[in-house]
Amino acid sequence: MLKKILIANRGEIAVRVIRAAREMGIATVAVYSELDRDALHVRLADEAFALGGQTAAESYINTEAVLDAIAKSGADAVHPGYGFFSENADFARAIAEMGVEFIGPPATAMDEMSDKVSSRQAAIRGGAPVVPGTTEFAQGPDEIRDFGNENGWPAVIKAAFGGGGRGMKVVNNADEVDDAFASAQREALAFFGRDEVYVERYLTWPRHVEIQLVGDKQGNCVWISSRDCSAQRRHQKLIEEAPAPDLADGIEEAMGEAAVKAAKAVGYYGAGTVEFIYQDSEFFFLEMNTRLQVEHCVSEMITDIDLVEWQIRVAAGEELPMTQDEVSALRRGHSIEIRINAEDPAEGKFLPSPGPITKLVAPDGFGVRFDSGYLSGDEISQFYDNLVGKLVVWGRNREVAIARTIRALEELVVEGVATTIPADLAILRHPDFAAMEHSTKWVEQTLDLTGVTGQPTGAPEQDDDAEPLVRRSTTVEVNGKRFDVNMWVPEAPVGAAAPAAKKKKRSASGAGGGGAASGSVEAPMQGTIVKLLVEVGDTVEAGAGIVVLEAMKMENQINAEKAGTVKELKVAAGDTVGGGDILAIIE
Repeated sequence: MLKKILIANRGEIAVRVIRAAREMGIATVAVYSELDRDALHVRLADEAFALGGQTAAESYINTEAVLDAIAKSGADAVHPGYGFFSENADFARAIAEMGVEFIGPPATAMDEMSDKVSSRQAAIRGGAPVVPGTTEFAQGPDEIRDFGNENGWPAVIKAAFGGGGRGMKVVNNADEVDDAFASAQREALAFFGRDEVYVERYLTWPRHVEIQLVGDKQGNCVWISSRDCSAQRRHQKLIEEAPAPDLADGIEEAMGEAAVKAAKAVGYYGAGTVEFIYQDSEFFFLEMNTRLQVEHCVSEMITDIDLVEWQIRVAAGEELPMTQDEVSALRRGHSIEIRINAEDPAEGKFLPSPGPITKLVAPDGFGVRFDSGYLSGDEISQFYDNLVGKLVVWGRNREVAIARTIRALEELVVEGVATTIPADLAILRHPDFAAMEHSTKWVEQTLDLTGVTGQPTGAPEQDDDAEPLVRRSTTVEVNGKRFDVNMWVPEAPVGAAAPAAKKKKRSASGAGGGGAASGSVEAPMQGTIVKLLVEVGDTVEAGAGIVVLEAMKMENQINAEKAGTVKELKVAAGDTVGGGDILAIIE
């Protein structure tokens, strides 16, 4: 069995792995950026090493820094979590060269399956039908236009080495291709470190159904459960459930068998997910995620299988503890997972809402689980994913699971940042969701979120009457390794300057970028300007795009709220802005 695992990730998934390893008696090592020095995963791990930097590129996907931490820690295995290096075959090879076990699939399988183009070829070998699309990386916008003109619009550009909706852009006609192609590449590079993309046909009203599987190094492979992940916005999942309900007879078993065959075709072991598109009683292979999925919890809840434990045991060379028949016999009831994201639903616009969590109180009760990487007082940074936590609920059937999820969501308290909870409740209470009449397009095209917002609440207050504290806890780093230290010091040195007053941000209620009365275009959220869409002197209509702002790894177009002439641009590409900052003046 493995003795020490370094988790090359952050947030909820790092906490999840640390807890599983601790239950198995395995020591854990965390890594962290400058912004995550006091994060929950760092506090829970047995050891922690600084990576430096703030952004993911400077820290969690800084190969040299992560490999250095592995060497210093003496870890004999690395768990990549999801995102970051989790589907990076070169990283897995570098780990192997150090004599360290990568808790994931072999690099050869990642080469084929992490690349969405070659994974389609493996799916064909496994007997799964595939959505029409290219079998090579797109070399430029012209290839996208040629594909759309030949196969019909809309088409979808996708990051070849990504997932979770990042680097994915739907194009409705040839005129949209240039901007969509560039945007998909930027997002893919920012989140996955690679910018290759490909194109495939975009189905009009599909459901997103996937199969969780696990294989071992002896060649055994079983599928754990199906999942439905159709409640999405911007191609990112909001709600997932297992098993996938309302499938035609025999579809779930056929998907499971096709997924296992595709995995075996590339010698796959470890946990993985094969994603399918389901429409009109037919299913098509979409892609394979060669890692643990965010929504793995719902498969765990209906089988009582700890998938992280299985990952660790497989990496250590153990055989799967169950056969396919034994796994299938475990499935019972229904489970629903809600991703609680730091976003204001903003009547369907879903605007990122980074900032400090002033209060977080998880729900409880029968069949309720809450996985999070944060506690009260922690901060959601604009530089990382905006997942606050995952509410996972089990019920004896889908109706009970929905009712229990609504109850738990109503108990969940998140203050300081806006969250998607109001939108989640709107989905769960909608008759279309209850009747399984929704699709991956339903949230954006059908669901009425008028009036549904999630403004931040519970701002911290200054307590002038607080008792002086003489015991201080702080963090020090010695050669990059983190230590927590308690010190006894005066409350404040004589002559210390008073803390500077924080700048009060303007309201970000204007979804397109505020300021209609004054002609100013405001940033509705904290983020980084990645592209200017206009120049000084341009004439624009109301609703025209002014800039593209990246927040939490997603690009958002900020629009003008009035027609006029661009008098002034106050930002340039690469600038970091805060919520309420003026981006442009229109007169």
